[in-house]
Amino acid sequence: MNHLKSQIKWVFPMFLICSVLILSSCGKASNISNPSADSSNNENKQTHKLTIMLDWYPNAVHSFLYAAEQNGYFKDEGLDVEIQMPADSNDALKLVAVNQVDLALSYQPQVLMARSENIPVRSIAAIVRHPLNHLMVPQAGDIHSPKDLTGKQIGYSSIPLYEAMIRTMIQNDGGDPNTSKLIDVGFDLIPAIATKQVDAIMGGFINHEQLILEKEGHPVLSFNPTDYGVPDYYELVLVASDQGVQNSESYFKKFLNAITKGQKFVEENPEKALNLLLAHEDATSPLDKQIEEKSLEILLPLMNAGDKDFGYQEPASWEKVRQWLSDNNLLSTDIKAKDAFINL
Repeated sequence: MNHLKSQIKWVFPMFLICSVLILSSCGKASNISNPSADSSNNENKQTHKLTIMLDWYPNAVHSFLYAAEQNGYFKDEGLDVEIQMPADSNDALKLVAVNQVDLALSYQPQVLMARSENIPVRSIAAIVRHPLNHLMVPQAGDIHSPKDLTGKQIGYSSIPLYEAMIRTMIQNDGGDPNTSKLIDVGFDLIPAIATKQVDAIMGGFINHEQLILEKEGHPVLSFNPTDYGVPDYYELVLVASDQGVQNSESYFKKFLNAITKGQKFVEENPEKALNLLLAHEDATSPLDKQIEEKSLEILLPLMNAGDKDFGYQEPASWEKVRQWLSDNNLLSTDIKAKDAFINL
């Protein structure tokens, strides 16, 4: 199975800025429109088309979308929603920024980094409320906490955000991150740790890489970055452009109503929801039902907003993540956290 997502999901390459400028010159998407401009010449309720681009190929975390689609929740809200899969993990944020798609799934730090590059995107909902990306080490080894990685080799994919997370975790735990050797293993996180090429990996998800490693006979210990100085961040967020929020806020609210019902269905009927997902698996990236079942078990509590509405975003979370990114020189310009998100 392709492990591309966990390796490149945090990448925010400079070519994104150029792509935004080029695509912007092509004009805005036809499906970003002002609700007040929509007209109906008949008594029948017309549906409004929205497109959403996933962050990766369909998997357990997207179950709420397929539940909303298959159970008619989008239709009930007067929406015709097209779910698209990206050709590249960077596509979603890039295309929503220039209004080529209405909505996209992305990541909280990436949204903030985009804002610092003057890319006009903002989050309208927190989908996964806590990190899935953990530091992982072999279970049967002599590494029991991040400080034990002092002087060790850590596999990652040359992503600055991962470097900052590794440094923060080791230093916060009392170790010396300057003596650790970071090794670029590209997309090969799983084989790198399974064959002991490295002592640890950063970039693996607890609901994906960890489960695959366990199934293949290479169990790992995972260290949650929030236990070692990294702020608790939203792993997955729903993103729109500034223009999209301005012009299509009422439609986005309808979309949020529908996915809230979708998530409730998933919580109450996980097996049925998983079957809906499996019916939409991508042919190029087939799903392992056992892995996805375990993944959904991990995901559900991490997607629960408690007494708040599904998707609610805490202003304090955005400020803490912004400050940490700034402290680690991951923001190009000074930005305000409040501009990177909105609760509709």
